[in-house]
Amino acid sequence: MIYTSAYSSPLGSILLAADEIGLTGLWFEGQKYFANTLPEERISKETELLTVAKNWLDIYFSGKEPTFTPPLHSAGSEFRQAVWRILLEIPYGQTITYGEIARRMAEIKKVTHMSAQAVGGAVGHNAVSIIIPCHRVVGTNGSLTGYAGGIDKKISLLKLEHANISHLFVPQRELHLRQGTGTFCKRYYLDEPD
Repeated sequence: MIYTSAYSSPLGSILLAADEIGLTGLWFEGQKYFANTLPEERISKETELLTVAKNWLDIYFSGKEPTFTPPLHSAGSEFRQAVWRILLEIPYGQTITYGEIARRMAEIKKVTHMSAQAVGGAVGHNAVSIIIPCHRVVGTNGSLTGYAGGIDKKISLLKLEHANISHLFVPQRELHLRQGTGTFCKRYYLDEPD
């Protein structure tokens, strides 16, 4: 059985889901793929696993690095599971590129090349965001793209972790969506005022 519970974060409402084994989902309200892995039959009920996950989130949103990881039970292909394991290895406050993950996946699979686009698909379908830190993945050129919760939340999470974001930027198309304005002629660097 899947159990769900809501969590109020500084960045908005979060829906948590868990079964008897571990956390199966953590989504910002309204994000892309919101609750897409939840079955029809579920019970809204606080469980021990959900309480552990909320404790982790309390520590995280207080600006500290949690010293534990709640039990996880993410559903996905072998490829996606392997990518998510790599995400769990990204240190707090640091970033990694899709290309770096693709190179690590190529080593794991013992192949000469792995598509960064395929890695991006796996990262984007991570159902346990924040705890499996897909927000720490950036483009090879420093671009901030592809966070299902939205670029603003990705930036906020990286700032919360005191990550060095001075070299990162929001691409023109993302900035256009973010600010709802016309075309821009430059990159929007994160150390620039809004």
